[in-house]
Amino acid sequence: MSELIVKPNLGLMPASLTEAMEFAGFLSKSTIVPKDFANNPGNILVAIQWGMELGLQPMQAMQNIAVINGRPSLWGDAVIALVRASPLCEYVKETDDGETATCRVKRRGEDEHVATFSMVDAKTAGLIGKQGPWSQYPKRMRQMRARGFALRDMFADVLRGMPVAEELQDMPTEPIRGNAQTVTQKIEAPEALPAYPDEKLTENLPEWRKAVQDGRSVPDRLIAMVSSKFTLNAEQIDKIKALADIEGEQE
Repeated sequence: MSELIVKPNLGLMPASLTEAMEFAGFLSKSTIVPKDFANNPGNILVAIQWGMELGLQPMQAMQNIAVINGRPSLWGDAVIALVRASPLCEYVKETDDGETATCRVKRRGEDEHVATFSMVDAKTAGLIGKQGPWSQYPKRMRQMRARGFALRDMFADVLRGMPVAEELQDMPTEPIRGNAQTVTQKIEAPEALPAYPDEKLTENLPEWRKAVQDGRSVPDRLIAMVSSKFTLNAEQIDKIKALADIEGEQE
């Protein structure tokens, strides 16, 4: 039975792909994860992987990485936090005069870089009057745009090329270019997972029983682990859930 490694001040750290998949399945069932990750272990696995590339722990990644139009992106506050934490950054300075947001950044060994985003830019981009943050918090949105431009220009290596979520939210779906034509596309249903063999369940139950008795696992976690690769039937699920009653029966 695989176990997640617990490191002081670092939390739970999956040590292998199997453990990461198990961890993602467990978190997807939680009621306190962001909505993009609820019942979606695949998105959680992507977020954890991206987080590891950026130096974020799994729970930090889930809070700071958003999946927008199928693309993982970083919220603006996480972007500036990662850049300021990098030894390559000398400073990040942000100002707003009520019309234009300005972000000044300095990378070690290079000249200061300045990026701006004004209400004129917002109008050109079709953002003025748009429902949502641009109507409610235009100053904040100007700040996020100027910040995104400046930090992505100078610290693309630190951010691993990740886009900024606030900017990605405003982008329309990319239009299809070229001559109009009718295309018939066959959409295939996702391949169903194979049924979990009864003999495999019989083989694993003793080990799982001991894990539950020792407090190293719980039935729901075991079910999530198996369900990431196989389809369990109702009888098999009941047998796994019954492991929770073992300790009470022995008393």
